[in-house]
Amino acid sequence: MSKDSTYRKPLVIDASGLIVGRLASITAKHLISGNHVIIINAEKAVITGAHAAVLQAAKDKLRIRNRGSKAKSPKHPRRPEGLVRRTIRGMLPMDKAKGKDAYSRLSVFVGAPENTDHEKATRPKEAENKSPISLTTVGEIAQSIGWKPLEA
Repeated sequence: MSKDSTYRKPLVIDASGLIVGRLASITAKHLISGNHVIIINAEKAVITGAHAAVLQAAKDKLRIRNRGSKAKSPKHPRRPEGLVRRTIRGMLPMDKAKGKDAYSRLSVFVGAPENTDHEKATRPKEAENKSPISLTTVGEIAQSIGWKPLEA
């Protein structure tokens, strides 16, 4: 039986209050090793640094364009799940087949969908904030660059 044909339960990670960069590196390791990873509550993940500086950096990133047509310019994610997913993509070797396969095993959600085991969601201790530094949630960044959350 090959490695791909064995069934493994997906690893569900609750991103609430976790630092995005640390979460991305931990998730990338799980993805490369062959696990399916589902990240819930992506909008509640945090980025460290001064609030104004983090928001300004996100807005500055949107200004990167191509001098040609808009179709050729880079596509910048504006939704929280896109921002977290793109951060994890940066930790994967996307120029190799194993990186592309790993990226296809990733699912990121705003909130917790009904079909996931959100009661059994894990929270990696390595990704938690340990110092009293300024934090900005991914949801706040997404709202500052144009995302409008759905009202429940």
